[in-house]
Amino acid sequence: MIRRLALSATVLLAIAALALVGYSSMGSSAARPGGPDAGRAAQLPTATAEAYRLVEAAQAQVGVTISYDPAYVVIDYPGGDVPPETGVCTDVVIRAFRGVGVDLQQAVHEDISDDFGAYPRLWGLDAPDPNIDHRRVPNLQRYFERQGWALPVSESGADYRPGDVVTWKVAGRPHVGIVSGEPASSGGHYRIVHNFGRGAVVEDILFRFEITGHYRAW
Repeated sequence: MIRRLALSATVLLAIAALALVGYSSMGSSAARPGGPDAGRAAQLPTATAEAYRLVEAAQAQVGVTISYDPAYVVIDYPGGDVPPETGVCTDVVIRAFRGVGVDLQQAVHEDISDDFGAYPRLWGLDAPDPNIDHRRVPNLQRYFERQGWALPVSESGADYRPGDVVTWKVAGRPHVGIVSGEPASSGGHYRIVHNFGRGAVVEDILFRFEITGHYRAW
């Protein structure tokens, strides 16, 4: 009986290794130092200091923005915002850019005022509206394109760096988020900061939906 219960040091080490692998697959998917994804995470692309500041400003919204509300709201201009505890997917991007000194509300409004016809005509508007224009994904896409920030859409996770903005089509509707600095559990790409109904979160959604745009400001 004692012999059956006794385990060799080699077996104990094997069990401990399996336990560590199981633990690393739970909780956050960011690679832990020395963990099973550490090598693959180290191979992911890095970004500029400005891009990492954008990521920090995006991830700072997690736990602050805790709900989703697409209602039209009259806000201040420039620098206007809905209450920080709520918002939509575009507000994650808008707030992050403001964190690095770029007011997309003002930037989009000025650009759309200069060339209204260059922007999508999907909402029946006949003039710019600084309350809502910047909070619409297609308008952000067009603004990013006009700034020369558009990059090819790729199926390779290594092409998406921290701070990149990505857009998707989800159930026929546009969606947007920011590439974080946290590797997904596979180690092949980064997770995304976004709000898709539950407030700002960091999730592995890069290839979950159809990608419609890829943009890099820095």
